[in-house]
Amino acid sequence: MRTILITGASSGIGASTARYFSENGWHVIATMTCFEHGKEIVQLPNVSSYLLDVTSSESIAKAKEAILKDHAVVDVVLNNAGVGYRSFVEFSKDEEIDRIVDINWLGCVKVCRAFIPVFRKQGFGHFINVTSIAGLVNLPLGSFYHSTKCAVESFSECMSYELMNFGIGVSTVQFGNAPTAFQKNVVKSENTGVAVYDAMMDKISGLLLKKQSKNPQLISDIVETLFAIATKPRVKFTRYTVGFDANAMSTLRSVLGYRIFNKIIRKQVL
Repeated sequence: MRTILITGASSGIGASTARYFSENGWHVIATMTCFEHGKEIVQLPNVSSYLLDVTSSESIAKAKEAILKDHAVVDVVLNNAGVGYRSFVEFSKDEEIDRIVDINWLGCVKVCRAFIPVFRKQGFGHFINVTSIAGLVNLPLGSFYHSTKCAVESFSECMSYELMNFGIGVSTVQFGNAPTAFQKNVVKSENTGVAVYDAMMDKISGLLLKKQSKNPQLISDIVETLFAIATKPRVKFTRYTVGFDANAMSTLRSVLGYRIFNKIIRKQVL
């Protein structure tokens, strides 16, 4: 029975992935910041749960020690934990910027750093880092979310070169708006009192919710892609794009070029 460690496993894509892997012959190390929030996952068969806060090096070290006492081998680490922040740069808040950077980017970095020695000792292992189409395609009000996902893309590719000779692989997985509670829970700028800003916020939020509702199969597609990557991991760095929206936007940006793509985006939101 192979083993996968998942961060942010209490809800959303993390919870769906934990459930799918546990039902398909894998042992799941489900990490989260609160067992109560993830109580449905904690109770699943083939699941071991640990408290782990990706923003805390101390928490990661403590969880790692407990995990390695219970598990001789960890085959895959899935860096899934992430949050959103939809804000205008002018009205952004330090605490929210720090939070999204600490979770989305530095959290991924610190978890990878902690488990590289484990993989090197084993002589194998695979990191799957969840990014987003936001890591390649930039949209309004996404200055902070998009930049963290872009950072994870760059970090992952750079790290992959360091680890190839040890038999350790790295992949990233990008997708668009999945029908989870993510958009509902995104922290947004409060009403700014600037008419142009507030109108844009309403329009962007509405568009994203509308897009999300049109992707009913996306969660299944994402989970099945993650399972396929974990089951047949590649040492060579690979970027996976999942879902019609993400693939379409990636292709359009590549084929049309920045200027035309940018013009299309402006027409949609301005």
